[in-house]
Amino acid sequence: MKNKKSPTGLIIILLIAAAIILLVGHFHIEDFTIVKPGVLYASGQPRGMDYTRLLYKYHIATIVNVRQVSEHRERNWYNEEVIWARSNNVNYIELPIERSSYFPDKRTQDRFFAIMADRNNLPVLLHGSGDDKRVVMLTAVWLAKTQKYTAEETVRMVGKISDDEKLTKADCEFITNLTK
Repeated sequence: MKNKKSPTGLIIILLIAAAIILLVGHFHIEDFTIVKPGVLYASGQPRGMDYTRLLYKYHIATIVNVRQVSEHRERNWYNEEVIWARSNNVNYIELPIERSSYFPDKRTQDRFFAIMADRNNLPVLLHGSGDDKRVVMLTAVWLAKTQKYTAEETVRMVGKISDDEKLTKADCEFITNLTK
């Protein structure tokens, strides 16, 4: 009598592989970057279980959102984020920067410095949408002005945040001017 192989083993392997793929994707925070451990993290829009991961792995105390109010209707992320922050005693601060002119003005920079200077707010997650230049430029301001990074160090660090999008000449000039 021939031994017939049961497809059960193959099905189990396929199910395990599918579960691993789903879990890895499920816990992937878009464009997540550790700027300064325990102090500042940057990312795209967190979703679902990303918030729990941010709280338990990185101990996020404050979320700073750089999007405009008009952007809150995109994929209904806003309500989820605000409800999660309130439910988990995480500060939620809106620091809107215009999408089309993504360089933060002096007022926005000063507000961000004040947020970062308050130890009760740390660590902070700064986010917009994926590869958001507003997050990149506000991070650059913080690194250059408060952490005393050189222009080259700042460009290198913010390059990690915007890995899919190259910095423009205007971006580099903005960063260089921060360090003068």
